[in-house]
Amino acid sequence: MLEKFTQIIKIRELRNKILFVLGILVVFRLAANIPVPGVNVEQLRQFFENNQFFGLLNMFSGGGLRNISIVMLGVGPYITASIIMQLLTMIIPRLEQIYKEEGEAGRQKFNQWTRWITVPLAVLQTYGMITLFRSQNIIGSLTSLQLATIIATATAGTIFLMWLGELITEKNIGNGVSIIIFAGIVAGLPTSLAQLFAVWDPSKLFLYLGYLAFALLVIAGVVFITEGQRNIPVSYAKRIRGNRVYGGTSTHLPLRVNQAGVIPIIFAMSIMLFPGMIANFFVQASNPTVANMASFINNIFKNQWFYGSAYFLLVVLFTYFYTAVTFDPKNIAENLQKQGGFVPGIRPGFATAEYLQKVLNRITLTGSLFLGTIAVLPFAVQGLTNLQSLTIGGTGLLIVVSVVIEIMKQVESQLIMRDYEGF
Repeated sequence: MLEKFTQIIKIRELRNKILFVLGILVVFRLAANIPVPGVNVEQLRQFFENNQFFGLLNMFSGGGLRNISIVMLGVGPYITASIIMQLLTMIIPRLEQIYKEEGEAGRQKFNQWTRWITVPLAVLQTYGMITLFRSQNIIGSLTSLQLATIIATATAGTIFLMWLGELITEKNIGNGVSIIIFAGIVAGLPTSLAQLFAVWDPSKLFLYLGYLAFALLVIAGVVFITEGQRNIPVSYAKRIRGNRVYGGTSTHLPLRVNQAGVIPIIFAMSIMLFPGMIANFFVQASNPTVANMASFINNIFKNQWFYGSAYFLLVVLFTYFYTAVTFDPKNIAENLQKQGGFVPGIRPGFATAEYLQKVLNRITLTGSLFLGTIAVLPFAVQGLTNLQSLTIGGTGLLIVVSVVIEIMKQVESQLIMRDYEGF
């Protein structure tokens, strides 16, 4: 590890990329600590301590929501826009064709449409958040101009973070959106540790040690599942051209257990946001039927059992959905057939596609159940140990570990490009 770190420092281009990403994260954390005016800080702190859902939402915003900062929404609207566009690719064949068949130009057009959709979503989410915070007396009365200013500022903050995320992605150090969320999670660790030492109780020492052992076990499980893969053997037929023989080699096609990564959890979190936010908006409606219905929905989403079950189910469904979007067995089978490759014992073409789909469904079941368990893990741990200040949650651990692994792989690949002695 020390040798790799020394190589990173010596390679000027790679060193500059890492310093650039760190500089962007510093800018992001500064923006996350600039609050909008008129916020009752004490009321805000109590609100987040008593509402676990918004605590998770704060994590996905990168830590900007807890301060009601100028980047309070984080990259949430951009993620929601990505979900909408991914769903539309399954409904509109032309959109799927643009994304998959028109190469880099098609993906750029697809990304541009995602950015455009982000803007109205950011406006709606900001207005919903401000309305909710006003109903909780966290933000005082606002004039129309002040409300419009806050909405415009928060929307601009989301676009700003979206741009920063794309700048990070361009440096090939990792996914920019994931790294921004990662930075928000890690930034909250010093505060959590400070709270732990402030309420330190020596009589709970064994509970703390048990929690630490459990956290290490979860981290090991995350690494194991994240790196786990099923290797499908692939052989290539021999081809004779003139006096030369081509092919005749054997290799494998890796199918990852967690093909979708952390994206399903982010998607599920974005979907879980809307019902509660819209219900809070209509709680004080003049129509009693609407108000009662909004209160009913609000109370349901505050129920830990209902919320945990819905969250788990959405994560499982989105894991299958995102895997289906990113991995097409039919396309893989066609490419293998064109290159003269085949899976031993399976006929090329349609039979190979069916076989790959069958294997993918089986290993995705394991990955989806694991992701769902990780997503609802904070509710179980906090319910059993009551150590709310200690935990960043299973979702946070999954994001942190996944992002660290991705960064390590990206850096390793760039080191290999510059060090041919490793071959």
